[in-house]
Amino acid sequence: MTQEKIQKAYEQARERYAELGIDTDAALDALQKLSISLHCWQTDDVSGFENPEGELTGGIQATGNYPGKARNIEEVRQDVVKATSLIPGNHRLSLHAIYGDFGGKNVDRDQIDIEHFQSWIDWAKENNMKLDFNSTSFSHPKSGDQSLANRDKAIRDFWIEHTIRSRKIADEMGRQLGSPACHNLWVHDGSKDVTVDRYLYRANLKDSLDQIFAHKFANVKDGVESKLFGMGLESYTVGSHEFYMGYAVKNNLMCTLDMGHYHPTEETYDKISAMLLFTPEILLHVSRPVRWDSDHVVILNDSVQMLAQEIVWADAMNKVNVGLDYFDASINRIGAYVIGTRATQKAFLMALLSPIKKLREYEASGSFFQRLALLEESKALPWSAVYDYFCVKNGTPAGESYIGEIEAYEKEVTSKR
Repeated sequence: MTQEKIQKAYEQARERYAELGIDTDAALDALQKLSISLHCWQTDDVSGFENPEGELTGGIQATGNYPGKARNIEEVRQDVVKATSLIPGNHRLSLHAIYGDFGGKNVDRDQIDIEHFQSWIDWAKENNMKLDFNSTSFSHPKSGDQSLANRDKAIRDFWIEHTIRSRKIADEMGRQLGSPACHNLWVHDGSKDVTVDRYLYRANLKDSLDQIFAHKFANVKDGVESKLFGMGLESYTVGSHEFYMGYAVKNNLMCTLDMGHYHPTEETYDKISAMLLFTPEILLHVSRPVRWDSDHVVILNDSVQMLAQEIVWADAMNKVNVGLDYFDASINRIGAYVIGTRATQKAFLMALLSPIKKLREYEASGSFFQRLALLEESKALPWSAVYDYFCVKNGTPAGESYIGEIEAYEKEVTSKR
């Protein structure tokens, strides 16, 4: 589609939305400000740079063996730059601690420091990106089934030190880049079978967290992430939603809501308004679970649309930090980035373009037929023409035209790895 046709389609869409009292230009301005935190681990299937050929542990699995995965820090960065060139807007990059620039040296997790991530900060500056960070408790000889909740104090102390250092690194990232870095804490701690010391493990985890968060940093937004269960740890998860919800509320931290970390009949969107009443902000991991926390590529499904609606309708876009968390090794990895990020953007745009004022009037007056009717009709409004225009404004491909660019990149770059 030519830019002329996209412009014309946008003008027609703007008129249609104006009939409902919706300002498409204002919606585009709001969408432009939405910086989504891309996850570096989509490039290399969560391998990292400590031992790229090592086995994933801690209930994490990356399925598939599509050729061309990133093998080193240069290739990760190269792939991220390519992906962001096909995604409109300015976005962030979320790093795990195992993605440090270790220079071929063996640096254990309780020894990581800012020097191992300074090149990432310099790279981010050069590429107009901000950074977020994650401590890494899995895929390590000392991780086992328990890390911060371990019975062994020496093991707990190791992971406490690692997490404090991770938050220190995040703080320096935020300071140098002029934007607070979200630091996410997720540990896989749990048990495969019947557990009789549930209280003990949770008490251990709370004590570890108390030590970690006793260290205050000015340029960090701290999130704590729950999970329903882990593979190989199906019977008991120490860091459940109830545990972290209570801890976050008590300590004024963010709850990290991962869309794959709840029971299949739960919808993450319904937690937004509840959590925002008691915590300052929320960190999201937008993902697509298929029966379990399978981390499929995000698509524009009902769950993602409802999530974006709840955030926009609660006027909470400045209180919710949007990050992605999936790692599909079965398809082109740059394509996975682009599909998932653009799908997330589309969901937010649809929410920004919804006739919420009229819908609220219907609801307040008890006009429930009218409310449902308008909700249904709004699904067919020409939001895609608005998104195509958003892509053109940002100098990125509109519609499906990015497919050819990714195919060319695969032919010229990733297929030669």
